[in-house]
Amino acid sequence: MLPLLVHLPLENDWISFDVPSLMENFWSATFDGLTFGAIYALVALGYTLVYGVLNLINFAHSEVFIVGCYAVFFTLSGLGFGPSVPRLDIWAIILNLILALVVAMVASALTAFVLERVAYKPLRKRNAPRLVFLITAIGASFTIQYLIYLWRGPSPELALTMFRPTPIFDVFGTIVDSQQLVIIIAAVIMMVATERFIRKSRTGRGIRAVAQDPDTATLMGVNKERIIITTFVIGGLLAGAAALFYVMKIPSGVQYSGGFVLGIKAFAAAVLGGIGNVRGALLGGLLLGLIGNYGQILLGNSQWTDVVAFVVLVLVLLLRPQGILGTALGRSKA
Repeated sequence: MLPLLVHLPLENDWISFDVPSLMENFWSATFDGLTFGAIYALVALGYTLVYGVLNLINFAHSEVFIVGCYAVFFTLSGLGFGPSVPRLDIWAIILNLILALVVAMVASALTAFVLERVAYKPLRKRNAPRLVFLITAIGASFTIQYLIYLWRGPSPELALTMFRPTPIFDVFGTIVDSQQLVIIIAAVIMMVATERFIRKSRTGRGIRAVAQDPDTATLMGVNKERIIITTFVIGGLLAGAAALFYVMKIPSGVQYSGGFVLGIKAFAAAVLGGIGNVRGALLGGLLLGLIGNYGQILLGNSQWTDVVAFVVLVLVLLLRPQGILGTALGRSKA
């Protein structure tokens, strides 16, 4: 019988196939993966909505997210939060976090609005090819990123500790804490609310109509420009919410380039679930978080997290190019 632990004969033993370690840490990896996956999913919704309406991959959405992270940092720093646990009662902490959430959502939504008006609207007026939109999105991403670099420098901001996570319940010996529950539950509520808004509201019907056929939707009285703005703003609001949860999970994660890798993961999550599909963004985000966490434990190195996640993404797309769910936004059921 082959042993479960197999070490590959590579120099310095930099990779291992450690099944016992994965089994031992399975539940902790699961809950951590779901926590990160919920953050990916919130950001992925912004990619999905914009792609569904405009067939545009908005690579600058990662910078919309990082602007929200800076808004969280400055809001909480101004309220007295720092590297150590704040000496406030629970209700004061909750109110401060709600305030930071609102500020981050507004900051990210405003960034998304300005981005659409300045970078993309002029291209639409000129009927620019899709490749021009893609290049503009990449250029806008680097522009925002390096404006922040000039303003704040290359170093991460000081760590922010919002509260001390407390154990809530036990799953097979693994403690699930308050931080994990707050992030997962709040993110899922926001994503479900967004999905219901898209399906049931008048504006949501307009979004689906423009996604399916913008010319016919305009003839039927739908204001296409207003729908496009609304789509960008909704994506910005969700990115701002993700920013609070990201800083909550990674206290020292506010940096000018901090949105790049997370944005790529969120885009991968959107593609994995089915880009243009709201439920697909949720599914893809959670799966990507789980796969990355399992992979780094199985292979014995945290640097393998991204590699494993993207290898699985490639394999899924080879078998199902439209993603797991694969329904376009404009064709979703009412």
